[in-house]
Amino acid sequence: MWKVVIAAFTLALCSLSEAHAADIDGLWARGDGNAKVRIAPCGADICATNTWVKPGTPKEREGDRLVMTIKPGPNGAYAGTAFDPQRDMTYKLSVTVQGDKMTTKGCIVAGLLCKGIDWTRIN
Repeated sequence: MWKVVIAAFTLALCSLSEAHAADIDGLWARGDGNAKVRIAPCGADICATNTWVKPGTPKEREGDRLVMTIKPGPNGAYAGTAFDPQRDMTYKLSVTVQGDKMTTKGCIVAGLLCKGIDWTRIN
């Protein structure tokens, strides 16, 4: 009996984790209006790929990709690292998703230099 209850509970937790992790997937518009990205699984990681970049935006172009190795946590939070192959840089990354709003915060130099960006989900 207890084995069945434990198995059902474990399955329910796995389902919640998968649904929770999917919250980040989709199309997002950057708060400054300079870019739109598609966030989706790519292998074992999650990738954010530029689908549109405002003309004249320096150092960014369509197709640029950020490879995120992040894990879901409580309340729409994700944490881990992100690799930017265009700049050959790795960032400590935290992401918070609340409904159709997302905030990303990337840090370098042992967390001394950080930048946050707000995003809105788009259809």
